[in-house]
Amino acid sequence: MRIAIVGSGGVGGYFGGRLAEAGANVTFLARGAHLDALRARGLRILSPKGDLHLARVDATDDPRAIGPADIVLFAVKLYDTEGALAALPPLLGPNTAVIPLQNGVDSVDVLTRAIGPAHTAGGTCYVSAVIAEPGVIKHTAMDHLIFGENETNGSRSPRLERLLDACKPASFQSTLSANITVDIWTKFTRLSVLSGMTAVTRSPIGTIVNDPDLLAMLKAAVAEARDVAHAKGVAVPGDVVEDVVRAYTALPPQARASMAEDLERGRRLELPWLSGAVVRIGQQVGVATTIHGFIATVLSRTVTRIAW
Repeated sequence: MRIAIVGSGGVGGYFGGRLAEAGANVTFLARGAHLDALRARGLRILSPKGDLHLARVDATDDPRAIGPADIVLFAVKLYDTEGALAALPPLLGPNTAVIPLQNGVDSVDVLTRAIGPAHTAGGTCYVSAVIAEPGVIKHTAMDHLIFGENETNGSRSPRLERLLDACKPASFQSTLSANITVDIWTKFTRLSVLSGMTAVTRSPIGTIVNDPDLLAMLKAAVAEARDVAHAKGVAVPGDVVEDVVRAYTALPPQARASMAEDLERGRRLELPWLSGAVVRIGQQVGVATTIHGFIATVLSRTVTRIAW
């Protein structure tokens, strides 16, 4: 199986590296200093699950040099999506599946418009990983890759069955979903809150779950996102608030979302697709989103480079 990684940062670099370690044929599409480091020194992953150094990896900035792949993991930042779409046509063969591993809930629709439904699958993931320095991915928590065809009838396509087989020997959890839309929205419900709360408070998750007032704010934000999903007709589990509290209490107390890291480093934020999207979709379906509105308002005025 030939796998192309479009966007080889924390998410793409981590899962692509673990797949390559397990023997999959993986090529990374990257750019700049990160690409230079991958070519010169390979890929290094620093992880509590065990460090990894792939001394040689296939990496390029030219999708034409990769050619048609069986699977494309599309893992660029949301604000880079439009530019990255141009890289996809050379990677498409007759049965190629492009799987977005992006935050938010808009990626499947964007890819479907760009490359058609036949080439678009659904995907999401739970992982905390960033580029620590060029060529080095620092993984701190979680590593669950979820993918599925966009039908909701539980169908399991041969192409994604083959991807699941490629993932099984890799040292991360993988799931072939029977309803990827629910999985994407469930992740969105959880991540929009983790991203928003750790960024707006400038605090790791341990500080938030151990402060009664911040924990109440977190719970209210999860409930808002859940209610937006339900109003859209997406069956996010009703007990997601309790599930999120359990999950975030179990995280390493120093864990923060990548948006909080980006805020600290003065980088552009994915805010319009996270808390901003909760507010936008909430307005469309008539659901109040007070907490996410507060988060979006405060953070949009903190970082002037955010492009709405």
